[in-house]
Amino acid sequence: MKILVTGAAGFIGFHTARCLLARGDEVVGLDNLNDYYDPKLKAARLQGLAPEKNFRFVKMDLTNAAGMEQLFREGKFKRVVHLAAQAGVRYSIPHPHVYVQSNVTGFLHVLEGCRYHGIEHLVYASTSSVYGANSRLPFTEDQNVDHPLSLYAATKKANELMAHSYSSLYGLPTTGLRFFTVYGPWGRPDMALFLFTQRILAGKPIDLFNHGNHQRDFTYVDDIVRGVAAALDHQAAADPGWDPKNPAPQSSNAPYKIYNIGNQNPVTLMRYIEVLEKCLGRKAQRNLLPNQPGDILDTSADVEALARDVGYRPQTPLEEGVKQFVEWYLGYYHPRDIT
Repeated sequence: MKILVTGAAGFIGFHTARCLLARGDEVVGLDNLNDYYDPKLKAARLQGLAPEKNFRFVKMDLTNAAGMEQLFREGKFKRVVHLAAQAGVRYSIPHPHVYVQSNVTGFLHVLEGCRYHGIEHLVYASTSSVYGANSRLPFTEDQNVDHPLSLYAATKKANELMAHSYSSLYGLPTTGLRFFTVYGPWGRPDMALFLFTQRILAGKPIDLFNHGNHQRDFTYVDDIVRGVAAALDHQAAADPGWDPKNPAPQSSNAPYKIYNIGNQNPVTLMRYIEVLEKCLGRKAQRNLLPNQPGDILDTSADVEALARDVGYRPQTPLEEGVKQFVEWYLGYYHPRDIT
């Protein structure tokens, strides 16, 4: 089928587009190629997709309302995977306007395109950050998520609410996936594994906030994209058992679903670093710091709902995932030339 993937030059978008192409879908990839991080990395990802005969790239910003309407009108897409967003919890603190423009206004334009052009199913990226001040682990989709700790998380919660309104008003099937700390080859330079690898190889200390006491549900990107593809094929439907007197937040009497997508096996940040040190063959110098504003202390995903509905199960052990990232990093950046 013909699928629009927004954020196709991004980390998860690139892997998702590649997965869909490999199974025979036609993919139109959208990205604005902004400079939040090195555009050369985004260009290199696109180079990996360009040879595919069923791939076409469109450079456009989600906030371009007229351009987005034309894209949907001419594209004749069957389904949409919306992964484009302004990412990063910490960047949202000094740059709030960018997040509202991209993550709220941009998402509105995606919803409008889906509404008016017969999209069968919209799957979009949410985040574990919506759990905010919650401390009951593992996080489950039936928990209240009204206490975000960052504007980034608030915009993603807004996406879930906006999607429900379109599912309810227009019968648009929507599925939101709350990603839990995705890592792997072609990752973003602002992500922990990338930063740690870069600094360890350069002989510089790594910053460990909350004195390294975080626990995270690190999820390998290949596991994530398998879940995205499976969710895309499982069109959201109204829950016949949904009770408006006791409304479950993860489903509805409209075609709307919310799922966690994670590894369901959280590890401490210190363990994560130990695995990285082994893969690099070097020890890290550790700079222990207090917790940062906006950071959740611990995350742990309950993925039983996604497993039940689409058969999702993560398959990649942490040791293998980190090894795959390090091999990519060494091959791509040739750090022997920069250390």
